[in-house]
Amino acid sequence: MSTLEIKDLHASVETEDGPKEILRGVNLTVSAGETHAIMGPNGSGKSTLAYAIAGHPKYTVTGGEVLLDGENVLEMAVDERARAGLFLAMQYPVEVPGVSMANFLRSAATATRGEAPKLRTWVKEVKEAMAGLDISAEFADRSVNEGFSGGEKKRHEVLQLELLSPKFAILDETDSGLDVDALRVVSEGVNRYRSGGETGVLLITHYTRILNHITPDRVHVFSGGRVVESGGPELADELEKNGYERFTKAAAV
Repeated sequence: MSTLEIKDLHASVETEDGPKEILRGVNLTVSAGETHAIMGPNGSGKSTLAYAIAGHPKYTVTGGEVLLDGENVLEMAVDERARAGLFLAMQYPVEVPGVSMANFLRSAATATRGEAPKLRTWVKEVKEAMAGLDISAEFADRSVNEGFSGGEKKRHEVLQLELLSPKFAILDETDSGLDVDALRVVSEGVNRYRSGGETGVLLITHYTRILNHITPDRVHVFSGGRVVESGGPELADELEKNGYERFTKAAAV
């Protein structure tokens, strides 16, 4: 069974006044078959955690480890992390002008699988996945995310997730900017990805509404750059009712 272990992770970002520490000792383990939700207020470091794991150059890891099946991914290049089985769905997916969605998806699948997928089966696989996410077939010929709405970009992220089927998916506020219908469709895509029980999900969100569609096994409250409380799905219900105040006050002590 695959595991993603985050051990005493520290990370900083460069500012005009010098390095600013964002992550202050994050400890968390996600096993295959599990979905962990990370919830917390703005500025608590949730997105920094996602990008530090994925290898974004803006963030400098200053301590700790991130082990994927015992291998420290922090010692890998970004593309090596993807091939090892990590996937990041970004809060703000970037546009890639001049690269069609079809070419992008097949290139990504080739890189992660180690060989190009057979064209006949691949076309069928892509069409079925697009249909499941209510993505029109015409989007295959459009440049990646160029001119896409927020909801269309998020559906494309989940399309990648389903087709690449990584060991672990980090979803950074995938629910942001989605209307009710798009949230349902995107959530169904995530649930299809995790239905086999051999993959793990780290779901970062502010709100509980996505948790009505994607049921977490564990919920973690993030504040001050670290996990300050963990529990079952009922913890999300408490946050919905009472907010983050008691946790932010505790983290400040």
